[in-house]
Amino acid sequence: MESISSSNPRSVEEIYKDFSNRRAALVRALSHDVDEFYALCDPEKENLCLYGHPNESWEVALPAEEVPPELPEPAIGINFARDGMERKDWLSLVAVHSDCWLLSVAFYFGARLNANERKRLFSLINEVPTLFDVVTERKPNKDKPNMDSGSKSRNSAKRSAEGPRRSTPKSYEDSYGEEEDEHSETLCGSCGGNYNADEFWIGCDICERWFHGKCVKITPAKAESIKQYKCPSCNSKRSRQ
Repeated sequence: MESISSSNPRSVEEIYKDFSNRRAALVRALSHDVDEFYALCDPEKENLCLYGHPNESWEVALPAEEVPPELPEPAIGINFARDGMERKDWLSLVAVHSDCWLLSVAFYFGARLNANERKRLFSLINEVPTLFDVVTERKPNKDKPNMDSGSKSRNSAKRSAEGPRRSTPKSYEDSYGEEEDEHSETLCGSCGGNYNADEFWIGCDICERWFHGKCVKITPAKAESIKQYKCPSCNSKRSRQ
């Protein structure tokens, strides 16, 4: 196996280039060369790992023998689950673990960076789609509302900066092939409806759930004067105490 530590990046730019090259290799393995990759992951073989190298080549190989390894190791034994899952689900699972490995390697190299440099490194990494995004063809969304941006509502009303963040987790099966807006991950705590950018929403500062303004009878104008919003459920709990 080619040494996965053939480069020794030190600066933010060098580490990001190493990350990008390894990522490009894994993208090719999980998309363009997927039939070849699939065939190499024979469940009858020993523990196998998927490696992305700094020269943009990929390899399915046994894990490193030395302990501890020179660099963080990818997920071991990815081949064992190959025939026990739907192909698309297996590829999604490998993609998630490969994303974790890419981050592990990048922050292994970045451990000696200062806090601001590590923040800049992660910011660069976060600008590109994950392998999971690529494999599942999930479209990245740059316009998702930032619930920590200091707005009280989904539109423009005020609330505390440390206020609510709420989303609904999804399985690999639900996420695979999604091309819908990521806003739909947030559901109204009252009616269960999906987020719609054209509607006014407000977040409860107690339970951290989000609600259509119309469902809890709060208008954008009224929300402006609310310092801490409590949803009807949280209000009723406090009154019983």
